[in-house]
This record gives sequence, structure tokens and C-alpha cells, in this order.
Amino acid sequence: MDRHHRLTAQHGRYLVRLSAALALFALTTPSMAIEEPAYAVVERDEGFELRDYPAVLVAETEVEASFERAGNAAFGRLFRYISGANVGQVEIAMTAPVTQQSAGEKIEMTAPVTQQSAGSIQRVAFVVPARFTPSTVPRPTDERVVIREWPARRVAVLRYGGRWTERNYDEALGRLEAELSARGLIAAGPPTLARYDPPFKPWFMRRNEVWIPVEAKRD
Repeated sequence: MDRHHRLTAQHGRYLVRLSAALALFALTTPSMAIEEPAYAVVERDEGFELRDYPAVLVAETEVEASFERAGNAAFGRLFRYISGANVGQVEIAMTAPVTQQSAGEKIEMTAPVTQQSAGSIQRVAFVVPARFTPSTVPRPTDERVVIREWPARRVAVLRYGGRWTERNYDEALGRLEAELSARGLIAAGPPTLARYDPPFKPWFMRRNEVWIPVEAKRD
């Protein structure tokens, strides 16, 4: 690729990122509140909450990237989907939060018969607005983006602020796991990072959460 084509490609990627940022800015103004999935609070104690979520649809993609780079790597695909890269070219409103969950380590087969880690796979997802159902949600034209339904579930949540670093997430996750242990709650799935703010929002004003699905207590 010659220098002209490289500059053109870089400019195109910049415009995509700029458009995404502007769209997020518009949607995060007070006059245009972002939709969040509904839930019922079962228990609340300072930064900890126990919530019941109904089933929700998500647009999800997997990327091979580090924890801190996964959001940027996945955002373009998901933003193109809600901007019309779907069957019917339907524009879909941005929602919050954007979630991220580790899908484990990518494994490559080698010869002779051995296996080695090839990096981390991260699942990043947007929650689909509640007006859509499994039969009406627009289907992505990018095969790397899939529509999934998260079943109704009870989720333990710990809210925290600050930067989207793996260190901050691990610290919050450790606190949430300690809460589960102290309350006799049993994890029913892997943890998830939930981010509610655009990247240009000051780090000290951000709302972040760690979610862990838990088994409902039986009376």
C-alpha cells in the first residue's frame, strides 16, 4: 500500500472514530438520556446491589485483544451495526452500558500435537433497545457481530469509578467476590465489566460496574 492509500485509510478510520465520539456525546447530553435495561433492586448496601434483570437482547462481538484494548477494537463493528450495517439498514439508538467479558484464551494448534495460548478473547456487547424482540431486531450484515439473548437473571453488582484499567477492574472484582462470600451468594456465571460513559468523560466522573450473575436464594 503506497503512502497516499495509507493516509486515506488512516483518515477514514479517524472519521469513523470521530463520528462515533460525536454520536456518543450527543446521546449523553441531559436532553437525550441513554436507555438502560430495566431491573428491580432486590438488595442495596452502599456500592453493592443485587438486581433482577429480565431477558435482554445484545449485539455482541469477540475480539482478540488485551483487556484494556478490547473496547476500542470492538467498538467500530458494533457502532456500524447500530448505524445501519444491518438487514434493513435500521438506525438503532445507543444504549448503556457497554459490557465486556473474557471469553478465555485463544488456543492455536501447532505441530507436533501441542497447544499454546494465542492471546485473550474478549466479548464486547451493546444492549439492544427494549422496543426490539427476537423476531424484530435487525440482523447484522457483519458476520462478526451476533445477536444473543441474555436470559432473565439475578446479578450482584459493585459500582466503582475511575479509569478503565485492568487493575481497577480486578480490584473491584475482588471486592465484589468478597461481598458474595460474606452474603452466602453463589456465582452462576463469569464476571462482566459494565461501562456507562463515553471515553471522553473525565475518569473521576465515570460510572463503572462489575456484574456477577448469582443463584437466587431459595426460601
